[in-house]
Amino acid sequence: MSSLILLNKPFKVLSQFTDDTGRSTLAELIDRAGFYPAGRLDYDSEGLLLLTDDGKLQHEIAHPSHKLTKVYWVQVEGAFNSEAVRQLEAGVALKDGLTKPARVRHISEPTIWQRKPPIRYRQAIPTHWLEISITEGRNRQVRRMTAAVNLPTLRLIRCSIGPWSLKNLMPGEFCIEPLVLPPSFKKPAHKRRNNMLHRARTVKATSGKKS
Repeated sequence: MSSLILLNKPFKVLSQFTDDTGRSTLAELIDRAGFYPAGRLDYDSEGLLLLTDDGKLQHEIAHPSHKLTKVYWVQVEGAFNSEAVRQLEAGVALKDGLTKPARVRHISEPTIWQRKPPIRYRQAIPTHWLEISITEGRNRQVRRMTAAVNLPTLRLIRCSIGPWSLKNLMPGEFCIEPLVLPPSFKKPAHKRRNNMLHRARTVKATSGKKS
């Protein structure tokens, strides 16, 4: 049976096992052979990272077609701005296109670990926390979204991916549990058959064409 590692990735750790420039990697945290990240989390972000020992499921978990909701606690610079929240919820225009609508709410500072090193505060500028839920996975998406509405991200923590959450894991800690897939991964049998037939017809049609 396939297994899943739930890791609380610390700040300034790469979501991979090797690095040619000497940065910290997962090899310093995970001592189990055969596990690989299902998706990624930025070097300067913290929180939940999933790893699995099943290559096919590694791809499935990370694939955007399943639209797994990813929830982030985000400390941003500036006073709370309801108009900025409205923009995030409606979708933000980035260089790679309009983001899908997000779920956003203002939250109190979560009860979490101290980051090492801590963020740099600017004395004259307030900060606040938002909980942002998205189903996309663009590069540095949440940071770019908050920057686009003039609320630069100071700290970013992913607290859940689909049905999986950080639980009580501290930075660098992980737990291993059986991989139980959410319902969105389990297509009805007739859909699986239809997909197989469609692929077979496509292959047949392509092979029959003259070059």
